[in-house]
Amino acid sequence: MSFYDYGGVIDKNTKFVIFGIPWDYLTSIEAPNSAIAPDKIREVTNNLALSTEMGAEIPKLKVVDIGDIPIERENIETNLTKIKKFVKEIYRQKNDVIPIMIGGDHFCSYPVIKAVGDNFERKDEFGVLIFDAHLDFYEEWDKGVYSHATISHRVFDLKYINDTNLLIVGTRDIDIPELKLSEEENIHHFDAYLVSEYGLSNLIDNIIDFFQNSKIKYLYVSIDIDVFDPSTAPATGYAIPGGLTYREIWQILKSIASKFNIIGFDLVEVAPNLDLPNNLTSNLAAKLIAEFISFISLNFGENINETTEI
Repeated sequence: MSFYDYGGVIDKNTKFVIFGIPWDYLTSIEAPNSAIAPDKIREVTNNLALSTEMGAEIPKLKVVDIGDIPIERENIETNLTKIKKFVKEIYRQKNDVIPIMIGGDHFCSYPVIKAVGDNFERKDEFGVLIFDAHLDFYEEWDKGVYSHATISHRVFDLKYINDTNLLIVGTRDIDIPELKLSEEENIHHFDAYLVSEYGLSNLIDNIIDFFQNSKIKYLYVSIDIDVFDPSTAPATGYAIPGGLTYREIWQILKSIASKFNIIGFDLVEVAPNLDLPNNLTSNLAAKLIAEFISFISLNFGENINETTEI
């Protein structure tokens, strides 16, 4: 089973490499099972149409799906090493591909972001954009410094990440200790209510300005499914009201793909066991991944049969 039936061999034409991390040991509640999300999101693509909303033919996108990283559920250090080696091997085969990870809980993003950032030479032009209902900026949580609630802090700890190239968007459920910690470190976050207060176009402009003011040209994008309003994506362990809609996230991704070079992205925290019988959240996740790939492909000047925009 693969994402939209893509092949699994990286070759000279490959632009995007999809892989899964079926690991949710570092989530802090029992209800969600995001470890099964990579397979479920692949499965639902069997019943989705083969073109994007703007007319790109999905089979023509230069994508491969190389499967999942084998995970030892409770062996954190071993998994971190495996993920690092896995991403390194992707780059060994073709250094200019764009890794796309499907999780798993949000901590899965940290070792991937680190591997992508470590491999990227122009670190002064590299930034990280996280979409999340939470800051996830605790120093420690639950099992320690490695947790889905510490992911943003671990990313911030990377030597080439700071308060000018890390941005969190969609926040609306922030605990006081992490809020104070983020204020001490001057971490920027754009809360979800800004869309209704000032408009989506204003939020998009602020996101673009944040990175352009820091001379950032290359972005890694991490999407936690709980950034969406739960009426749009109910299959999350943290159903926080007031989130963004699919269309709003779609428009943001389209805009940033036209302004920055996206060198990696992920989508995490989908919990298929909490989804509706019609697979609403998994369908959203699959479509958003395909749409984002098509937006990035347009930035390459790829001919993907895009229709004329009205």
